[in-house]
Amino acid sequence: MPPIENESGKNDLKSRIQQLIDSNQVMVFSKSYCPYCVKVRSFCLTQRLYLEDGTNYQEMLLEMTGQKSVPNVFINKTHVGGCDKTLQAHKDGSLQQLLNGQNESYDYDLIVIGGGSGGLACSKEAALLGKKVMVLDYVVPTPKGTSWGLGGTCVNVGCIPKKLMHQTALLRTAIQDARKFGWEFDETVKHNWETMKEAINNYIGSLNWNYRVALRDKKVDYVNAYAEFIDPHKIKTTNKRGKETFYTAARFVLATGERPRYLNIPGDKEHCITSDDLFSLPYCPGKTLVIGASYVALECGGFLAGLGLDVTVMVRSILLRGFDQDMANRAGEYMEEHGVKFLREYVPTKVELEAGTPGRLKVTAKSTGSEEVIEGEYNTVLIAVGRDACTDKIGLDKVGVKVNPKNGKIPVNDEEQTNVPHIYAIGDILQDKWELTPVAIQAGKLLARRLYGGSKAKCDYVNVPTTVFTPMEYGACGLSEERAVGLYGQENIEVFHTLFWPLEFTVPSRDNNKCYAKIICNKLDNDRVIGFHYLGPNAGEVTQGFSAAMKCGATKEQLDGTIGIHPTCAEIFTTMEVTKSSGGNINQSGC
Repeated sequence: MPPIENESGKNDLKSRIQQLIDSNQVMVFSKSYCPYCVKVRSFCLTQRLYLEDGTNYQEMLLEMTGQKSVPNVFINKTHVGGCDKTLQAHKDGSLQQLLNGQNESYDYDLIVIGGGSGGLACSKEAALLGKKVMVLDYVVPTPKGTSWGLGGTCVNVGCIPKKLMHQTALLRTAIQDARKFGWEFDETVKHNWETMKEAINNYIGSLNWNYRVALRDKKVDYVNAYAEFIDPHKIKTTNKRGKETFYTAARFVLATGERPRYLNIPGDKEHCITSDDLFSLPYCPGKTLVIGASYVALECGGFLAGLGLDVTVMVRSILLRGFDQDMANRAGEYMEEHGVKFLREYVPTKVELEAGTPGRLKVTAKSTGSEEVIEGEYNTVLIAVGRDACTDKIGLDKVGVKVNPKNGKIPVNDEEQTNVPHIYAIGDILQDKWELTPVAIQAGKLLARRLYGGSKAKCDYVNVPTTVFTPMEYGACGLSEERAVGLYGQENIEVFHTLFWPLEFTVPSRDNNKCYAKIICNKLDNDRVIGFHYLGPNAGEVTQGFSAAMKCGATKEQLDGTIGIHPTCAEIFTTMEVTKSSGGNINQSGC
């Protein structure tokens, strides 16, 4: 058919299109040969009406909807969009709501429950894409009464204060090394816990304020209140004064994070602290017992020992469960050689405050392999035996979201979608995913872009770099040796490894051949590097760049062909020759 030029003809066509939209529950304007149209029609049961003047229809639909491409889908008089938007609506449940006549309006397009790194990233990205967004955040005080501001675990009681206290401990080592480099000083160097704590908390306070300003600038509504679902699209919020308010949203993102797990033994909540309390502790911890072998336990025990404190770590079984055990044991051995005491294969049974001796706690523990019972006295007992997802009291049972009953974790698909289509989850609360701030941030941003920006990019949960900030730092990316063997078989992997001695350690004559590096290669895939592991100084800085190479599919041959920067620790990965299977000598005699 020729193009319609006159105004009356256009009005007549527009009227016919509107009549089709109004008279059909589902109206799909499509082409019979278009594969995208076929895909949409496969789940949109429609009566077919063949029109000869399709070009004119497309031009008018462009004028009416801003979309010229097909398919162009309408449900119950509501414009859904093209193929991608229709498939997304089908996936998130909004298509079914439209089919059921539930095209109701909500207070918000998106409500994010949790103001940590992932939740903030997701909310700001969604707002940038033009959506009306709210962030809800509320910190339930610890048994000791500790609470904090906006920003979640990482900023307030995790990565940031941990790394700064780790740096404090490294400075003590640097001072000890300084004399060997010619620095002369007479007076004894002392450390003041209160000064350090105040400086770190002042910095964290500035971050809390900056996050609130960023939400305001991006027009994200922030409410400091506890959220609980009361039906699939409605939540109840309760602020610290007990005032209740109700909000509705088309979609929700759960980003509630985790909190430390207690031991459920006499005296644990009354007398012990966790990492939630440590970084704002108003006094120096003194003689400390750390219970647990998680990265939190080893990092905290490590920097406390680095400050010169008497530290004991009580371990039930293995160190750093989930990490490469060869690396974990080497990190633990280094800690033990540098003053951290380990009580291995013991579990605490009770913690008591000793009468007449303020600040002294008596801990009773039992061997896991015998009936032996031991006791010890400490100034501070820090529990770091793991963390549980904050999902048990937010009404997920009322809306049918599936949760792992053992740890509160939420299983999701590869697009962070729960079993309830309009409810998503990101961050530490996800089942079988890394509990890392950058992972939560990446997942949050990509989720918002998929929901509202037409993106299809998904978060990579495999090639994830991480660093454990123990006294000798441990950086890793990809698979542990155990995991690689399990996936590919011992005969199909090759492990290249070496000890090394950082140049900075040579003049002080310390820690010769204590640093260690290895890469795990898949022999079935051109010796592609599938595991990267580094125990040495500045592990995070070393690991970050290699993780980018791994994401690009780096092979052993490519590492060998890379020119190293000398003298650095990172260059060791360009010169590895000894394989673990060969049993060859990996000691290094120089830098």
